[in-house]
Amino acid sequence: MAGLYHMTRSAYPIHLSWALFPVIVLTTAGCATVAKVTNLSEESCRTSFTHQLSVILAHEGETPEVADALADKTVSTLTIYDLGPRPFTIAAPSGTDYRFFIDRKGADCVLTLFGRRKGFVSYTNNLTYIATEVLPDCTCAD
Repeated sequence: MAGLYHMTRSAYPIHLSWALFPVIVLTTAGCATVAKVTNLSEESCRTSFTHQLSVILAHEGETPEVADALADKTVSTLTIYDLGPRPFTIAAPSGTDYRFFIDRKGADCVLTLFGRRKGFVSYTNNLTYIATEVLPDCTCAD
């Protein structure tokens, strides 16, 4: 009995470390830096940001009119209030809340949809993300 206990106990740390390996890899793969757009007051960036945000919202099922209105309102709010580099949420009239952040990929700013919630149903994907759009004419900083 002592031999069986010893064999099971010594094998446990090896199995545990192999079981945790994929979790560590997946967690590290989903890391992103959150940035903020620094030139949102410039017309070219504002237009680009508004368009790309509207595209994502329409793709998620919002009507084109609602997607455009939400994008305009969001960009106006982000232009007026300096929220810093942090995720932001858009509440749509459809009852869906969309969670976004800006990511800097080299010289590009990338608008990233990583979560949505409608009622009690929530979906978050912070590994491959739900949708991403490059923001041409925008610059961003961490």
